[in-house]
Amino acid sequence: MIQSMTAFGRVERQIQWGAAVCEMRTVNHRYLEVTLRLPDDLRALETAMRDRISARLSRGKVECQIRLDRQEASDEPLAINQPLVQQLLAAAGALPIANPAPLQPLDVLRWPGVLGRTVLDLAVVNGPLLELIDATLDMLLETRRREGQRIRTLILDRCTAISAITAAARRAMPEIIRNIRERYLQRAREIELQLDADRLEQEILLLVQKLDVAEELDRLEAHVAEVRHVLDQEQPAGRRLDFLMQELNREANTLGSKAGTLESSNASVDLKVLIEQIREQIQNVE
Repeated sequence: MIQSMTAFGRVERQIQWGAAVCEMRTVNHRYLEVTLRLPDDLRALETAMRDRISARLSRGKVECQIRLDRQEASDEPLAINQPLVQQLLAAAGALPIANPAPLQPLDVLRWPGVLGRTVLDLAVVNGPLLELIDATLDMLLETRRREGQRIRTLILDRCTAISAITAAARRAMPEIIRNIRERYLQRAREIELQLDADRLEQEILLLVQKLDVAEELDRLEAHVAEVRHVLDQEQPAGRRLDFLMQELNREANTLGSKAGTLESSNASVDLKVLIEQIREQIQNVE
């Protein structure tokens, strides 16, 4: 079944280091483009997260943001950057100031980089965060499937309309051919033109062959049948459907260029309107 490329998912979970939130949104795009927004502490996990997303999505522009609200344990000792403290003390003692005031410990602790947070243990958070991404992808994919079902219904409705127009054009062809033959015979009688009957029939036959659209109608029906088949496949179908729209539009244009009657010309226009409506829908299909 086809899937939409537009969806949103958000999952929040408690992990060992605090509350983790994953938000993921996708929009239509020709290829798969993944953008990750992560805290600096989690940059080392970016490749694994990209692989997780790429394994389950094939098309679309994906924006994934992960936030981690760290909750330090109350009994956990503060992390002090001792080498930086030594450098600060050495720099303060080297200042050419007579009788300097003693350096206060709190002033040292306020210096940027002296008092830091405990470094995340990536080996511990890696598993829970990847599970968080999986849960968000589950929600996202479910939304894409529901939206895909609605798009599928819209496409099938228009395929039915295309089939109806094609069938009506096929039923009308014998009458159109009779009208063309009668029109040319009547014209020959009006101008009192003496023509060999066999030669006249040959000329009319050549004209009818040029205006014959049976082949175009056959291909239109075949392409519509293929669209229905592709819609029921499990693999991504957006690119194949886009190709089929090009072929349908080609046949509709040929039908219009061969149109020998107003009815055929109108059928060509109606077909192209329906094909364009389908094409707009499949721009959002994975």
